[in-house]
Amino acid sequence: MTRYDNLSDGELLSRFREGEPGISDYLMEKYKELVRKRARAMYLIGGETDDLIQEGMIGLFKAVRDYREDKDTSFQTFACLCIDRQLYNAIQNSNRQKHMPLNSYISLSDEQDESSLGELWAENPESIIIDRETTQALEKEIQRMLSPMENKVLDYFLRGYSYAHIAELMGKSQKSIDNALQRIRGKVKDCVEKYRKTENVHS
Repeated sequence: MTRYDNLSDGELLSRFREGEPGISDYLMEKYKELVRKRARAMYLIGGETDDLIQEGMIGLFKAVRDYREDKDTSFQTFACLCIDRQLYNAIQNSNRQKHMPLNSYISLSDEQDESSLGELWAENPESIIIDRETTQALEKEIQRMLSPMENKVLDYFLRGYSYAHIAELMGKSQKSIDNALQRIRGKVKDCVEKYRKTENVHS
């Protein structure tokens, strides 16, 4: 237990703005698992997990640096927006370099944000941010497309389990888990791409 554990995020950030050392490192460590979860969900759309975690930590640092208590949202919600924006931009830039533009965003993380993605939309008007209702519909479609085994692998993966741990729990080889995740990535991308084309038709 550290001397900061009993302090609220607001108190910590107030001390951070006053120049107290150690606050930034504490908050980065406190929310590191949140970054990992969101990076794992975004891995299914594009990018590699380790690279996305680094990008997510950059987004978290920006949240610590830029958050103000007069914002109509909690720090955790603001941090989620900053992390997601950094992850989305990283994937978008990567895909642009590959001449494969990604125009849709979806997080399959089970984290429940306290507010909508309106702020992220306002700062990224060129992107298509899928609202919560559509996200739920997509999640159901993805679940339908996946086999029972793939759904179980996806659930364990998004909960942060390693390939080795998933393989052990399911009585499979790590190679079979890796293969399953590659199939899952392909199906998720197909589902999102189908949604993007549908939106383009109706727009």
